[in-house]
Amino acid sequence: MSAHHEIRGVLIRAGATQLLLPNATISEVLSYSPPEAVANAPEWLLGRLRWRGWRLPLVAFPVLSGQGDERADLASKVVVLKSLGGDARLPFFALLTEGFPRLVTISEENLLDESEGHDDALPFAVRARVRLNDDVALIPDIDLIEQSVREALAA
Repeated sequence: MSAHHEIRGVLIRAGATQLLLPNATISEVLSYSPPEAVANAPEWLLGRLRWRGWRLPLVAFPVLSGQGDERADLASKVVVLKSLGGDARLPFFALLTEGFPRLVTISEENLLDESEGHDDALPFAVRARVRLNDDVALIPDIDLIEQSVREALAA
């Protein structure tokens, strides 16, 4: 396969897991600051952050996907993601991460789908479990995360 079939991706640490996202979905990486609370929000919706005139919902992915707890600290970062759902009221949302995202090159040769052959089902809001070179990562279901955020904010 030629180099034309490579895409740039980003590995981000979210709790005990790594998430693999296309680089194009990431708008910005910010230092963590405590978000404004959202009344009656589920535990995974940490609040809203102010960013470029928007109030972005901040999601703790490990809590949303049922893979554990995630607490922010001074080393935490926030990754601002472009929404894919076309909702004008929710053009972006944010994920809490640990440390800086790592830029990676993804090609057919270095990406293996590890979803099959696992006894455990994929966690909520996860599209696939993959191996990229030596890294095991989850590909999050951005549409399902967005839908969950919209439902939580509407409640």
